[in-house]
Amino acid sequence: MKQREFPRLKDKVVLITGAAQGLGEALAIRLSEEGAKVVVGDMNVEGAKNVAAQLAEGVATPLNVCDYDSCVAAVQLAVDTYGRLDYVVANAGVVRSDAIEDMTYEEFSFVVNINLNGYFNTAKAAVAQFRKQGGGGVIVQINSKSGKKGSAKNCAYAASKFGGIGLTESLALELAQENIRVNSICPGNLLDSPLWVNSLYEQYARNQGTTKEKIREKYINQVPMRRGCQYDDIANVMVFLLSDESSYMTGQAINVTGGQQMQP
Repeated sequence: MKQREFPRLKDKVVLITGAAQGLGEALAIRLSEEGAKVVVGDMNVEGAKNVAAQLAEGVATPLNVCDYDSCVAAVQLAVDTYGRLDYVVANAGVVRSDAIEDMTYEEFSFVVNINLNGYFNTAKAAVAQFRKQGGGGVIVQINSKSGKKGSAKNCAYAASKFGGIGLTESLALELAQENIRVNSICPGNLLDSPLWVNSLYEQYARNQGTTKEKIREKYINQVPMRRGCQYDDIANVMVFLLSDESSYMTGQAINVTGGQQMQP
């Protein structure tokens, strides 16, 4: 049996999208701790620079995943700075929740454009570079348990995430013989994260006609392990999927939900 190497991503070059804050920032830091050279992409350029400054080897880049040329430029920065691109973590995403009668087409399209079309743009730019290098490479998409099960009054987000899993599976089939692996991670609710604390509790309380405290209690009670998902829970799976330890895995959407979602 081949002995594991630590850090597991030593000298690998990774582009991560949506990494100026929150989960993306935590994942970028973990990538660096695992020995990777990290390109931190985000529309919030100052935030991306702040994250890159925390890393052993990191560089920030403005990145709008809805603009394919912006994705190509981010990939090129990785190549210009570090000589190649090995991995991509497609983390950029947004949430807009509302009942169908209150959600506008523009709001729905905004969510789908970032969460699904942005993932497509990121993957397309990465695959082009992987092929220039002769094949090989890994793409990990940060999806959601909402990519496995519908979410009431959250149709745009769930639709975009269901689509993301379809894209992951389709790309995995298309690229397998080039040794390009594509997988998704489907986290549970990050109930202690800034996204929830500063936004989602209020959104869901308004939509469901209750209090933020009741919303938190509701979501905790849905999890068999009785806690919210943490950044480290996602980072641990991300590192595994990027590393050679998962070399026989592609087209998978891995649940990280404390038992809340058990179906594949």
